[in-house]
Amino acid sequence: MFTPLSERSAILLVEDNEDDEELTLTAFKNNHIANEVIVVRDGAEALDFLFRQGKFSGRSCATDPRLVLLDLKLPKINGLEVLKELRRNDATKYLPVVVLTTSNQDEDILGSYQLGANSFIRKPVEFRKFSEAIGQLGMYWLLLNELPGAR
Repeated sequence: MFTPLSERSAILLVEDNEDDEELTLTAFKNNHIANEVIVVRDGAEALDFLFRQGKFSGRSCATDPRLVLLDLKLPKINGLEVLKELRRNDATKYLPVVVLTTSNQDEDILGSYQLGANSFIRKPVEFRKFSEAIGQLGMYWLLLNELPGAR
């Protein structure tokens, strides 16, 4: 079982589709990833959460995520714009962001990497493959990857 690494061990899931959210949460559970998963529904809410604005203005830094799973096709502010804002800000420019999307457009892959995504993963349609991908994400980004200033 994966255990949270530190106070900065939450995962932020930016996902507007409830079915995809449920699949992702089930995949985390099936892979014994015990980290807290915080779900926001659109790009504006993601930015508010990450920058402690709006309804999240009183949020403790103890819930800062260690990983962001970012869908691209989001209401209000799309995922590429969210990524651009994260990389502009000193507090979030090194935060690992994995684009997790159903998009198969080459410009989305290229745009994600140009804006500083750490990884681009197309959501597999078959749940078993999706669950395996989530398990590998958890192993790498939550246990193996080291962030600047994390020591």
